[in-house]
Amino acid sequence: MRSFRWLGLPAGAALVMTLFALTAGMGSARTAAVPNNTSPPTISGKAQVGELLKADNGAWAGTTPITYTYQWRVCNENGGACSDLPGATGNEYTLKATDQGDTLRIQVTGKNADGTDTGTSVPTALIVAASATPAPSATGCPKLAAGATAADVADVSSPARLQIDQMQASPSVITRGTGTFTVKIHVSSTCGDPVKGANVFATGVPYGMISAPGLQTTDGSGWVSMQFQTKSGFPATPRQQLLVMFVRASKPGDNILAGITTSRLVSFRVNLHG
Repeated sequence: MRSFRWLGLPAGAALVMTLFALTAGMGSARTAAVPNNTSPPTISGKAQVGELLKADNGAWAGTTPITYTYQWRVCNENGGACSDLPGATGNEYTLKATDQGDTLRIQVTGKNADGTDTGTSVPTALIVAASATPAPSATGCPKLAAGATAADVADVSSPARLQIDQMQASPSVITRGTGTFTVKIHVSSTCGDPVKGANVFATGVPYGMISAPGLQTTDGSGWVSMQFQTKSGFPATPRQQLLVMFVRASKPGDNILAGITTSRLVSFRVNLHG
């Protein structure tokens, strides 16, 4: 404390300044902290053969800079009994046919000058086989799988649309005595392929001439067969020559006023004197 007397300070003040000098020197020392994985790594991407999975490091604490290394691990369907995938040491991994039926985890190791820590993700969903049908192109037109004669409506997307391109009535001419008749309707896409699985709705115009059988679905060749009964409102006039119908084709789950939905008016001959 004598070293502060030249400043004219009392002994107590000299002691305070001495302690301040000591603690100031301690505060300048670096606080070392090994990496600590505070939130586990995650995996994004579709669990399907041929798809790309990407790893996110998760959240880490510790002295920076921290460098990261990766190890993909293959596990059973429950995410257990894991083992390292040889050579899979990047933050991305493309699923292979040999991964089908298993799950994957990513193991991320953080390292700095003070030590290391490792975090492990939860397992992916069960890895499934590659899709037999390629994804739709930018035109919305799917490429048909080998041997297929029609596109699945689920694989058709905008800007492609459905179209009602063929109609057949049996009998071909509706008469006053016709009680029941059948209409076959064919649905394709603007890509040129028949479409299976499309919802078709049809009703008479004006309403009340014929029954409306409700939604029906196109078969594997794009056709749907719908049966109608004439009602008390038929004929609409004594001189009626055409039976007009409103027909709509849509994709299940789509907004019927949007998406790839299409609608049109069709007509069949009427002969009230036949």
